[in-house]
Amino acid sequence: MADRRPILFFDSGVGGLSVLAPAAALLPQAPLVYVADSAGFPYGTRSEAEIAARVPALLGRLAERYDPRLIVIACNTASTIALQHVRAALDIPIVGTVPAIKPAAEASRTRVIGVLGTAATVRQPYVDDLAARFAADCVVLRHGSAELVEMAEAALGGDRPSVEEIRAALAGLTGQDRGEDIDVIVNACTHFPLLADELVAATGGRIHFVDGGPGIARRIAHLTQGQQWPDQPLPGRAVFTATSARTERLAPALARFGLREIESL
Repeated sequence: MADRRPILFFDSGVGGLSVLAPAAALLPQAPLVYVADSAGFPYGTRSEAEIAARVPALLGRLAERYDPRLIVIACNTASTIALQHVRAALDIPIVGTVPAIKPAAEASRTRVIGVLGTAATVRQPYVDDLAARFAADCVVLRHGSAELVEMAEAALGGDRPSVEEIRAALAGLTGQDRGEDIDVIVNACTHFPLLADELVAATGGRIHFVDGGPGIARRIAHLTQGQQWPDQPLPGRAVFTATSARTERLAPALARFGLREIESL
């Protein structure tokens, strides 16, 4: 019997699509459910206590409703704060998303790297630990940008930001002491790869951007190796915890990611 249980991707908004895309390319037969906690968006400006309580409770409801074989927390903020709480609460394989500091340090020639995320992510002790373990010989500069998150949400709906707007949002990172020496930036928010072209243009192509999407896809493939999939690909499903005019405008973009069914929780 083919196993129709989906892989469930979870984020506060649409950023986790940058994780879903490489996973879908690697596992084209996998049924996909993508959940955006639009009622709780944005996570980056919420407190640690709010996120630690909200995410496990919500994922518990989602696990009951969709019976996933695996859950991907496709959100750096939720992962760095709530990953262990979710794993303790659910008897399902959970894959988190954490800043790709190790590959950034390996790629840097100037030994100055940037970590670009939300305010909640960049202040986490988890990031301190990653920097100490994998980038001890680097200067690691951090910046949290709520503006870039909003720009990415709008961009998916067709409202692309200008290069000047992106450059202004990056100034909080590149304008720091030693910021001019950054040669690699970690996209420590899954929203930011959705602005890949604009980020490259805003930095003149001199900075390399890295994110964890391809590595997470390989991790999902490893954890599901040998499992059965449906004989034919099933339509992907996008789920929102609250709907609005913005979510309704996302339908064409979601279809490009294979998510042709849209519902609310």
